[in-house]
Amino acid sequence: MQGKKILVTGGTGQVARPVAEALAADNEVWCLGRFTDPTARKKLEESGAHTFIWDMATDDLEGLPRDFTHVLHSAVHRGDRRDFEDTARINAAGTARLMTHCSAAEAFLYVSSGVVYNRADGTHRYREGDPLGGAAPWLPTYPVAKLSAEGVVRGLAEARALPSVIARLNIAYGPYGHGGVPMILFNEMREGKPCAVPREGQNYCNLLHTDDVVRQVPLLWEAARTPARVVNWGGDEEVGITDLLEYMSALTGVPVRLDRNDFSRETAIFDHSLRRDLIGDCTIGWKAGIARTMAELFEEYRERIHDYADGRQIMLDSDRG
Repeated sequence: MQGKKILVTGGTGQVARPVAEALAADNEVWCLGRFTDPTARKKLEESGAHTFIWDMATDDLEGLPRDFTHVLHSAVHRGDRRDFEDTARINAAGTARLMTHCSAAEAFLYVSSGVVYNRADGTHRYREGDPLGGAAPWLPTYPVAKLSAEGVVRGLAEARALPSVIARLNIAYGPYGHGGVPMILFNEMREGKPCAVPREGQNYCNLLHTDDVVRQVPLLWEAARTPARVVNWGGDEEVGITDLLEYMSALTGVPVRLDRNDFSRETAIFDHSLRRDLIGDCTIGWKAGIARTMAELFEEYRERIHDYADGRQIMLDSDRG
């Protein structure tokens, strides 16, 4: 993309920050966020992006330009396990303010989550038309946050004739922020904490690397329409969480303690038919992506990771390695 005026919310997040930094090279990019981390804000500004403080729970958009051509909305108020009413209100109202402010845009992309699906068995591949409801025992308010905002996006896409796409994200990861769920799990391993996994089998997900996130956002904008289009957004491969933990252990030598019990963080696997039709395949294989991410975030394991990758012909610098 070149010569566009782009608005990104949640500017320091796992999805928004790398997209903003990449697009700032050839476009006018504005990033909205609370910016509690001044280092992340500074890096965004050094990349050429403008920053604008916005707390979606309390702030209006006074003083923000209106002539954006494209919007990426990834900011979310997650809630704190109890405040279901506030979680619904804040995400709905914040999204409504944003879409109203930017109603002249060419395309609006809302980053939702696979957590909105009504839970089926662990082998089910969720399709965009599957029943909604959501369940997240680790943070019960989170599905409410995403479903509330999805409803607003659907409504205002038609009411304001704003071409929109709702991308239900699986698990994004990469060398930004805390690195995503895989790196959170690895830090638990480093601390000697047990990792909860099912008694039998394992949970599966579709890991999506930052490089593919950055490449696919413009393609998702191209897919925006009225009424809003819904698309699953995750990596091509189905990755077992237990396999992921054991792979990170093999890369680094850090032991993993598997706690097999009845309660583990559920994940989901997607049917990718629609996404592939709209924007094509991903480019980063999960093993290469995890190794590259860990080598960048954890310098003390870098040499071992590269030796392991070389020994198993995992091409860290090439696509689909």
